[in-house]
Amino acid sequence: MRLGVNIDHVATIRQARQTTEPEPVTAAALAELAGADGITVHLRGDRRHMQDRDLRLLRETVATRLNVEMAATDEMVAIATEIKPHQVTLVPELPGEVTTTGGLDVVQHRDLIADVVRRLQAASITVSLFIDTTLKQIDQAVTTGASAVEINTGPYADAAPEARGEELAQIQAAARYAQAAGLEVLGGHGLTYVNVGPVAAVPEIVELNIGHSIVSRAVLVGLDRAVREMRSLIADPRG
Repeated sequence: MRLGVNIDHVATIRQARQTTEPEPVTAAALAELAGADGITVHLRGDRRHMQDRDLRLLRETVATRLNVEMAATDEMVAIATEIKPHQVTLVPELPGEVTTTGGLDVVQHRDLIADVVRRLQAASITVSLFIDTTLKQIDQAVTTGASAVEINTGPYADAAPEARGEELAQIQAAARYAQAAGLEVLGGHGLTYVNVGPVAAVPEIVELNIGHSIVSRAVLVGLDRAVREMRSLIADPRG
């Protein structure tokens, strides 16, 4: 299974003081050296953490794969088609939200999303859609032409212990359904060192994107160790 390390919150620390450190490019290099299979960043409309210059520098320096999360807007499409990351993951974005709160509503916004997918693919960018586990969202994701979906693991991560099994079952069912429909299946949101194992054990999921938990641990033990420990957990999720 691949590990995509989201380094947004390295930039969050930098932006808290509007200074030049810590440098996300350095964090990306350290994460790759520690075993990350890719680097994920979210360029938000409000630029609360990652900045446009970060994307340009990361595109020049990331040695694995650069995955850029972004909203399906003309502004973001223009940036992506200029920088040409390896992959774009389309995500919903609400003003004032602390973090992404749910998956794309592909059913309601299918035509818009399909148009954005076509424009990104025309620039030779792989496109993934961040969606909830609802099967009808997967059906519509297929019709947009996207090649992958990232299943929102947030409800699983946020669930009370007694409800977590039900949320995991929904992830498992959605992953099987998406793979059978011809989509590559990824997962992410809210995953930690404590809860990642059962999701990493879902055979249809080929990549997990994890950020906050890794950066939080890195504050205490260093980024190299934090990435290596997560890499080890998802490589052997059953211990």
